Amino acid sequence: MIEKPEHWADQFAQAIINKRGEKEQYVCASGITPSGTVHIGNFREIISVDLIVRALRRYGKKVRFIYSWDDYDVFRKIPKNMPNQEMLQAYLRKPIIKTPDPFGQESSYARRNEKDVEKMLPLVGIVPEYIYQAEKYMNSDYAEGMKTALEHKAVIIEILNQHRQTPLDESWWPISVFCNKCDLDTTQIKSWDGNYSIDYACTSCGNEETLDLRKTGNVKLFWRVDWPMRWKYEGVDFEPAGKEHHSAGGSFDTAKEIVQRVYAQDEPNTFKYDFISIKGQGGKISSSLGNVLSLEDVLQIYQPQIVRYLFAGTRPNTEFAISFDLDVIKIYEDYDRCERFYYGAEEISDKKKAKEARNYELSQIDVPAEKMPYQMAFRHLCNLLQINDGNIEGVLEGLELSDIDKKYVTQRAACAWNWIENYAPEDFKFRLRAVDAPESDLNSKEREALQSLAHFLDQSFKQLDEKALGEKIYEIAQSIELDPKEFFRVCYEVLIGKEKGPRLAGFILTIGQNKIMSILGKYL
Repeated sequence: MIEKPEHWADQFAQAIINKRGEKEQYVCASGITPSGTVHIGNFREIISVDLIVRALRRYGKKVRFIYSWDDYDVFRKIPKNMPNQEMLQAYLRKPIIKTPDPFGQESSYARRNEKDVEKMLPLVGIVPEYIYQAEKYMNSDYAEGMKTALEHKAVIIEILNQHRQTPLDESWWPISVFCNKCDLDTTQIKSWDGNYSIDYACTSCGNEETLDLRKTGNVKLFWRVDWPMRWKYEGVDFEPAGKEHHSAGGSFDTAKEIVQRVYAQDEPNTFKYDFISIKGQGGKISSSLGNVLSLEDVLQIYQPQIVRYLFAGTRPNTEFAISFDLDVIKIYEDYDRCERFYYGAEEISDKKKAKEARNYELSQIDVPAEKMPYQMAFRHLCNLLQINDGNIEGVLEGLELSDIDKKYVTQRAACAWNWIENYAPEDFKFRLRAVDAPESDLNSKEREALQSLAHFLDQSFKQLDEKALGEKIYEIAQSIELDPKEFFRVCYEVLIGKEKGPRLAGFILTIGQNKIMSILGKYL
């Protein structure tokens, strides 16, 4: 065991081992109802479990990481971002597994939302064991769990009523039935024989039937009972939940009592995680409202390692926002600095290094590479991409990179270009003026200064660094008695048709001698 671990994931892993004792295998669980787009806020639970799983494995423990798709839940509300709303309306109150995919591509509405996540998780190094609850219920795998709940109906009502303003009465049952004829959950339990048989009637179509829990796939437990039943069934040792579930009297409180008193098992270790918001939007992300941001959306802007870094470096109970503004540059810079700390390319105190190193380890898709990856600063990459009109091959031309580093930089460049195209503020964007663009309207001093700069660059470009060029730009302006600020404006106007742009000296060097001279040559 690691003494006094610095990282929160290792701390929680130690707590699990301390509470559950030494086991042949630990079970860590997560899950969600695929009732809409699974958004980045939902992803926080998935990656939180993955980080705990990795921490347990670091301690040499065998871990089973299960992810439950609660795809036998009722389709209650149509998210605003879904097409074919009128078609979906006809499936409300039916199981989401029996609701068709509104895009017409997958076997069901549920499967559509599930596959959207399952194809993305491996990209960020998350590979859980999926459990499809519709299959489990339809195979009657939970027959014994449902029978136990029916036997302890009075106890469950007592537990739930402690936290309800309107108490449940003896007519309430811990199970619900999807009508075998119309698939709706608009049914009433008429009786239970004390064993496996129940009688129900559908209030929508009038169908009445007797079902055997061991042979039917139409019966399921209500959520607050289903959750603790599955803790028992799977032997769950750890499962986090959002702060709404951890509120006083919330689903975790009732599940804890039910699993102890009904299923004779301790509740799993847990923690509550806070909400994720989108910077500039505010509020909780909601699938039903349609203001969703999926993992796929985030990976358009952030490399997988940096997505992991955002979550690994933030304690789960801390709310934070996913940024798409200029903060993107800082986040990439923070990650690159963390990487340099890890490989010893930049100095840091031993105490801070241990924490940064663990953040970096947990940010990787697999284990860290033996050699530090080639770093190309995100801001510099954005400038290069705009100079090359988004041509990534043009950016990489001349760089001697290994295949691994080329793949990594190419991926970062794709993210950078997506950000420039879709989210970067207008004053950050630029485009080099075409060689055949009309000359800018310059006065005699401005033209003289520009000519002096062009001659200097033509003769000395290969020997220049940013400091030397910056000093020369000021020297040229002062020698002609031109305000340096005005000369900067002239340079930006000639190069990109704007009054401002990236730091001028570094920008000129980044553009390269050939392109600079092709633009300035017309003023000679």
